[in-house]
Amino acid sequence: MSTIIHASGQPAAAGHGHEHEHDHHHDPLTGWRRWVYATNHKDIGTMYLLFSFTMFMVGGVLALLIRAELFQPGLQLMNPHLYNQLVTMHGLIMVFGAIMPAFVGFANWMIPLQIGASDMAFARMNNFSFWLLIPAGALLTFSFFMPGGAPSAGWTLYAPLTLQMGPSMDMGIFALHILGASSIMGAINIIVTILNMRAPGMTLMRMPMFCWSWLVTAYLLIAVMPVLAGAITMTLTDRHFGTTFFNPAGGGDPVMYQHIFWFFGHPEVYIMILPAFGIVSQVVPAFSRKRLFGYASMVYAIAAIGVLSFIVWAHHMFTTGMPVTGQLFFMYTTMLIAVPTAVKIFNWIATMWQGSLSFETPMLFAVGFIFVFTIGGFTGLILALAPIDLLLQDTYYVVAHFHYVLVAGSLFAMFAGFYYWVPKWTGVMYKELHGQIHFWASMITFNVAFFVVHFLGLAGMPRRYADYPMQFADFNAIATIGAFGFGLAQVYFLFTVVLPCMRKRFRPATQRPWNDPDGRGAEGLEWEVPSPAPFHTFEIPPKLDPSATRVLDSLPTAINPNAGRQPG
Repeated sequence: MSTIIHASGQPAAAGHGHEHEHDHHHDPLTGWRRWVYATNHKDIGTMYLLFSFTMFMVGGVLALLIRAELFQPGLQLMNPHLYNQLVTMHGLIMVFGAIMPAFVGFANWMIPLQIGASDMAFARMNNFSFWLLIPAGALLTFSFFMPGGAPSAGWTLYAPLTLQMGPSMDMGIFALHILGASSIMGAINIIVTILNMRAPGMTLMRMPMFCWSWLVTAYLLIAVMPVLAGAITMTLTDRHFGTTFFNPAGGGDPVMYQHIFWFFGHPEVYIMILPAFGIVSQVVPAFSRKRLFGYASMVYAIAAIGVLSFIVWAHHMFTTGMPVTGQLFFMYTTMLIAVPTAVKIFNWIATMWQGSLSFETPMLFAVGFIFVFTIGGFTGLILALAPIDLLLQDTYYVVAHFHYVLVAGSLFAMFAGFYYWVPKWTGVMYKELHGQIHFWASMITFNVAFFVVHFLGLAGMPRRYADYPMQFADFNAIATIGAFGFGLAQVYFLFTVVLPCMRKRFRPATQRPWNDPDGRGAEGLEWEVPSPAPFHTFEIPPKLDPSATRVLDSLPTAINPNAGRQPG
């Protein structure tokens, strides 16, 4: 097989010649063509991240409208119907439009760099899976302008409410189908890339933890996205084609929808947190100047979480009248899944123990993640106990719990990953002061906003209501102030960190910006390429020594002759 010599002077890896020949024809493309026709994993990863941040801001505006309404008792800004539209669309946009695409953006950028691959396995499918997001995001966002407004059945889209919605419900169903197709294609791409395109010598048990977390996540996506598609398709046929899957008058069962939805919905929770675990598992060792403690146990814990996530779904349904035996089963399996999660938290703390720690912004967000995610985990354990859940079901305690897991979990881990890898992405080093301000503003305002919400739930305030009795007024006012502070912190992040980095307004980053004078710090193949990472990387796959104890011991200096070797 002939090899193709590129402008860089490097021959393409055997078997990749035609792909790279095609890519190099696209090198001169600038402007909109570079992005519309993108097949390079870095460009597509960037677009995923920009799309998700846009949707994050849209969902954040909806959240602030919700909190503004709840600032005082009584109806301040809107009627209850519009309030429920905001609650529903905030949930859908944040889960499907912000968190999931953001993690796929991280995967697109980092997985090929971390395993020594030249690109993702299916470059054009990668492009297609991204561009599907745009019409789906538009359908969700513009459903507010349909007759009757946006869907207002809650983000879980429970029957029979969904059977009574206006035409915007069909837009929402269509959007979720498109987003599901995008997720499945992205997951296939990630699995094939990880299993087939690792550099020689990169065994599965030497892969970075981020790649492992995404491998399990991708399998979860392929398993559960069709389940969601089935549930919303049955909703669609109930609405328009005379079926009665969820209509008791025709022999259907609305509780069946809950079983189908949560069989998707609970693995979905782990789809949104496993990549966060992977990011934190990269950041903590880098700033502890140590190897990750218990690598194998971390891998097995991620796999165990992936398997167990399929047998806990009905803990969302303790109040639906299921038999006591069923309640006990789901209660115990939910408590069981806390064990591998606790293993990971223990291993992160053990990694930091007696390390040479430094607290740059990525490490601050990683430690902040461990702290607040542990709170979210404990409240989840409390909700796993069926007798307690009967009292707390559909109160603001549940709202506080899942915001601690998803905002302080997924989002804080994303910030850690952004600050950690942005020097490699953009080639410039953000200002550390700006990152520290962003962290402390986010951490303090988030806890002001959501910690008091636990007390509202314990006092019995039900969620999804636009009005509430006077006894809940003080904590709601505190939560609203915290939420607006948190929103302002993200605007600060956009204008002082993201945009200046994209415009390269800061000082250039070194190849290994996180290493101390002894060369200890961030490890992995992604730090063997220059900053910013060139358009094409690893055209000749690095050959890793299978007998070496770690990846860096086995790297040839030929990857980047100017870099030298990393001691320590």
